[in-house]
Amino acid sequence: MKTALEWKKYYSSLGFRDNYIYDGNDLGVSCTVGGTSFKLWSPSADSVTLNLFQEGGGGSPYQEIPMEREARGVWSWKTEECLHGVYYDFAIEMEGKTVRSADPYAKACGINGRRSMAVDLSRTDPEGWESDRAPERQEEQIIYELHVKEFSWDASGGFPEAYRGKYKAFTCGDTTLYGDGVHPTGLNYLKDLGITHVQIMPAYDYGSVDEAGKDTEFNWGYDPVNYNVPEGSYSTDPARGEVRIREMKEMIQALHARGFRVIMDVVYNHTYSLDSWFQRTAPWYFYRVFDDGRISNGSACGNDVASEREMCGKYILESVLYWTEEYHVDGFRFDLMGLLDVDLMNRIRRELDARYGRGEKMLFGEPWAAAETAMEGGAVPALKKNIRLLDEKIGMFCDDTRDAVKGSALKVRKPGFINGAEDKEDDIIRGVAAWRAAGVKAPSQIITYVSAHDNQTLWDKLAETMPQADEKERMRLNRMAAALYMTCQGSLFLLSGEEFARTKDGLEDSYNAPIAINRLDWEQAWKNRDLVDYYRGLLALRRQLPGLCDKSARAAERISHVQKEKGAVSFVIDNRPWVPVCQKGETGDAPELEGKAHKNRWQTLKIVYNSSREERPVTLDGEGWKVLCDGQDSWLWKTDRPAQGKMCIAPQSVLILGQDGNTAEAETIETTEATEAAGTAEHQHRREETTWRKKAV
Repeated sequence: MKTALEWKKYYSSLGFRDNYIYDGNDLGVSCTVGGTSFKLWSPSADSVTLNLFQEGGGGSPYQEIPMEREARGVWSWKTEECLHGVYYDFAIEMEGKTVRSADPYAKACGINGRRSMAVDLSRTDPEGWESDRAPERQEEQIIYELHVKEFSWDASGGFPEAYRGKYKAFTCGDTTLYGDGVHPTGLNYLKDLGITHVQIMPAYDYGSVDEAGKDTEFNWGYDPVNYNVPEGSYSTDPARGEVRIREMKEMIQALHARGFRVIMDVVYNHTYSLDSWFQRTAPWYFYRVFDDGRISNGSACGNDVASEREMCGKYILESVLYWTEEYHVDGFRFDLMGLLDVDLMNRIRRELDARYGRGEKMLFGEPWAAAETAMEGGAVPALKKNIRLLDEKIGMFCDDTRDAVKGSALKVRKPGFINGAEDKEDDIIRGVAAWRAAGVKAPSQIITYVSAHDNQTLWDKLAETMPQADEKERMRLNRMAAALYMTCQGSLFLLSGEEFARTKDGLEDSYNAPIAINRLDWEQAWKNRDLVDYYRGLLALRRQLPGLCDKSARAAERISHVQKEKGAVSFVIDNRPWVPVCQKGETGDAPELEGKAHKNRWQTLKIVYNSSREERPVTLDGEGWKVLCDGQDSWLWKTDRPAQGKMCIAPQSVLILGQDGNTAEAETIETTEATEAAGTAEHQHRREETTWRKKAV
């Protein structure tokens, strides 16, 4: 048998690339009333036998069919019979050995994904699926991260017992706290919160949960087995391959009907194990190996997928397109995107734009890797340092803003700006300007957040770094964290339950912890309803602030009058929805404001952050200032409460002020370049005065 390094050299040869790269889009199974076709890419196989089964697990094949070798490493067999519901695998003879493998390109499978299933996908569509559409894209996109099982497992959610932890729970439209009929949970709660996008944690078929096991088994799901098949443990019948497909479609349909777009968390950077269908059908083609023979493990999960190789990149692209076409998915969050190559990510962006319109499908990911990877052929990894090479419509999680606000996610006791760290003021203002001075093309590339499924919850981080603080102070700091990152440019993201002080009892990494630790506690949501209401008010206010929602390359120019002192930052935002022009009068590129005019209730904003335990004075220039939000009330913008020329900001809080449009300067305000707004003491950029001309978008 060839070694991993010998396989690598073989796949890198011109002879292999000239003869075995297949450009068709029909690998896997096509099953319709007109017949069934099987195609497998296994370029080094000496023979392939297709085995057909009546069941998804156990038993012997009822038919064994030699497949025909075609060009480009493809093996095929077809019949005029519709084999919907028939299970299958392959017996592959290679280098004198025979291995059994499921289909890497499968779209359905049996229990635990060990055997693939032929499926007529038209038979899996729920009623009304042909008319399912994503809701209209809103001007500001706010992402809420959810795990299918966590969402509905706890009895407090009021979901039917048979649907708890399942896709079907999302179809229950009017759930309430313990079924009391008074306090909304589930989708009604999310709608009232004001989020626009639900990001579903991995819901493809993964290997770390036994689908035939107890309902209490739990994992986040970052362990891919079958990339194009829904996870069976979330279905009501994982033994029947078509059920999981139909029920996942029902979940997406229900979310669309309630006004949410759906983002899928995808993990193309590694597989559950090296003993994958990729490895069994094309040994070492889909994986990276160092030149000294070491297996690449930049994922820290045992392997890295070789996205830069033609057939691997093609597989990932086709998988993304399959989820958008067949399941109507509206966007993708890429796990460890830094292990994928820049060319592939940009190609995915282009293909999605060509099919659905520019930026219609969201695309973002983690711009890092866990360790070094053996990327080949001069490919460039999609890491944070290479953000300028990515399309401006590909976003990245901004760990710099996250860590500046609350402290390092990897060092649990290390605080940030809000919880006592010193010298964070420069990083805070950089975060406000979406790190424009750090190589970021535009705020459209920045996902602004302070908590996600990884690491501690925000509440637990505050408890760890502020052990002397009582619950009242931690609540105050939670509100401050929320108001701070929600007044930064970029797209907003939050972990489910952050808004009600979700806790995992301090556990830093709960990927395989009991569901009792990970579940959403809907009772907690109502216990802490004042905090939830603060988030609601912030999100409602955010949508009215074009100065913060601007995703264009020149958005940072809106920021001016930056002031910093120990524990405090303040700045002014031009909140007008007009196009900036150069000083010479030449029209610049218009900010991309989703093609719609923003509301213009307040022409100018002043935002103040105070992390100290003392109140601080705030000086206002001009007339017509109103208090929009303070550390206790995020709905003040509805009350038309006037602000005095000299006022104070409360300790450990954020103050948002707005100046009425009819009193703010109409034509010209002093602004600074993005690089200056995000400048440091060692890099002072010259100030410029930019004229903003009143021009309707």
